[in-house]
Amino acid sequence: MIIHSVYCAIRAGTSAGEIDAVFAQLSALVPVCNGLLSFQAGPNIDLEQKSQKFTHGFVMTFESQAALEAYTVHPAHKAAGGALVAICDGGGDGIMVFDLVV
Repeated sequence: MIIHSVYCAIRAGTSAGEIDAVFAQLSALVPVCNGLLSFQAGPNIDLEQKSQKFTHGFVMTFESQAALEAYTVHPAHKAAGGALVAICDGGGDGIMVFDLVV
């Protein structure tokens, strides 16, 4: 199983509604992408004060590396990813991805 963790530096002035809409678009990928098992998202509470740049994040669980690889090229992922890039400070530079094999 793979946990796909994504950390986002949301651009200042982005409304909660805009953020929610992008996360809803990402969440809608669960029944569309084979092997994508779950999606969870929320704001960064950063209790240790180590990641202030990243205001929000989400995790997706994939059944396998092959499922994650198929997701990365899926047209629905590309559309949702474009929406996410559009609300991040610096575009794609405002996103950090970390994949864990568990």
